[in-house]
Amino acid sequence: MNIRFDGKVALITGASSGIGAATAVEFAKSGAKVVVNYNATQAGARAVVDEIHSLGGEALALQADVTDGAQVGRLVRQSLDHYGQIDILFNNAGTLVERKPLADTSEELFRKIVNVNFTSTFLCCRAVIPHMQARGYGRIINMSSIAARNGGGRGAGHYAATKAAVLTLTKALAKELAGSGIQVNAVAPGVITTRYHDRFSTTELREQFKSMIPLAREGKPEEIAYVVLFLASEFADYILGETIEINGGMLMD
Repeated sequence: MNIRFDGKVALITGASSGIGAATAVEFAKSGAKVVVNYNATQAGARAVVDEIHSLGGEALALQADVTDGAQVGRLVRQSLDHYGQIDILFNNAGTLVERKPLADTSEELFRKIVNVNFTSTFLCCRAVIPHMQARGYGRIINMSSIAARNGGGRGAGHYAATKAAVLTLTKALAKELAGSGIQVNAVAPGVITTRYHDRFSTTELREQFKSMIPLAREGKPEEIAYVVLFLASEFADYILGETIEINGGMLMD
């Protein structure tokens, strides 16, 4: 099975590090032109673009806060102005923001978590769908999480709820767009070695997580990227509204 995206353009949000960065590189290796979106980490996005260029690929770094509808609109317009099309959208942007028990979570913090994980997904989907509909083709992959299924780790209930919302939005959009040439699916990573866990999970908590994983290790960002590429390829043409769990057996469905 040789997955290629020659002549395709992939827009990846939150692609300056971690899973987003790894996925951007893998898409480029497979022939896609890549829009590397970032919010604040310009240096990270630039490094991803430089790596893609060093591999002989094409990439463009574009800044946008994807919780803001106007900035999302600008991101899509700039992508289209530069490449002329968007074939693939990977809604990767998101974060825990802060571990906090739900009873101690302020309304401000809750809204921030909803915006960065869920509203951003809605806004980016809404922005690219008309273009994809006009062309009769599109692949949208959303980022959920194992937390959507198990309620999340300590102090991550708010995050888990937003990722469950992404899972349901994926199903709704998949039904709504079925037959239009646009397919919508999602991935749900478990514990992956990224800055996310460096920032939000103690060494003790990470060891606790690993003890619950049958493969006894954290996942690699590339291991998520490979599944995203599969869902964006013709080999997944009969998969619709699905969320693929990628967690080393931590949660088996």
